[in-house]
Amino acid sequence: MRRLALAAALLTVALTGASAQTPPDAPLNARLGGDLTPVHDPVIIREGETYHVFSTGLGPGAHGLISARTSRDLVTWRKGAAPFERLPDWAAKAIPGATNMWAPDISYVNGRYRLYYAVSTFGSNRSAIGLATSATLDPAKPGYGWRDEGLVVLSTPADDYNAIDAAFVAGADGRHWLSLGSFWTGLKLFELDPRTGKLLRPAEKPRPLASRPVPAGAPSIVEAPYIFSAHGWYWLLASYDYCCKGVNSTYYTVVARSKTVEGPYHGKDGSSMLKGGGTILLRADLQEKQRFRGPGHPGHFRDADGTDYVIYHAYDREAKGAPTLRLAPLRWGADGWPVAEGQ
Repeated sequence: MRRLALAAALLTVALTGASAQTPPDAPLNARLGGDLTPVHDPVIIREGETYHVFSTGLGPGAHGLISARTSRDLVTWRKGAAPFERLPDWAAKAIPGATNMWAPDISYVNGRYRLYYAVSTFGSNRSAIGLATSATLDPAKPGYGWRDEGLVVLSTPADDYNAIDAAFVAGADGRHWLSLGSFWTGLKLFELDPRTGKLLRPAEKPRPLASRPVPAGAPSIVEAPYIFSAHGWYWLLASYDYCCKGVNSTYYTVVARSKTVEGPYHGKDGSSMLKGGGTILLRADLQEKQRFRGPGHPGHFRDADGTDYVIYHAYDREAKGAPTLRLAPLRWGADGWPVAEGQ
């Protein structure tokens, strides 16, 4: 996430939603309504009968740190309880000038919800990934309350990666991992201690996941990794090109797969994610007539009925380029590859 120079302007955009005339059998994205914007870098999880979306801090009050939304049907969304009232002290000291939290990730591990988040400033790789945990996502339930667990990964100008856009994945072998990265030399993978959710070997260099060939001295224009398992494979989602430019954003999402969490990941055509490969999953039409531009920063969610979804944001041309929540079911083709329905 190359973050949000136009955030202040986006906060003034009115809420968007589906038309009352939208047919009930229309694609999910066409039926979404309620509080859908500003949503940037969303992730989703379900607790009981309630779906929870967390996203980069945009909005008034506590939602300007990390934003939260809930739904009972995946269609109509409303503001939820924001997890933070202020930046943790350690984060404010580690990243001078930071004002909000970016690109959260949500998972349920060992009886607690884990919320990873990034703290940084635009254009810098002096960045940090932090972790907060709670026994429940429901403020009305006993045990609710986010406990900040502190620093997980810190990057500085001495590093060749940027510690933002983190996402958790547990392998079938019981090993836990955190993928992350934005620009610099690309996407990285760190192994986690399953007990603490922090780095298993802090001194160990991260494993490379994805990179795009660029001229010497230029950044690798790839970010926002997300790994999930399905149909005997691990799938890597990532965003290519530029976000955060409203309707002029060129963001799009690619997918690749591997038999191991660590990779290597390849697209349908065999192209390597370490060489800028992969298969396009989400992309606006090239004629730039499509309403929602720059679809990217994806996350994956599997519902109780086994349906897979990809959650992401796109910029609404009919709402001054506001970053907007998007959610599409994944259909698995005969070739074993996913297709996003109604993107």
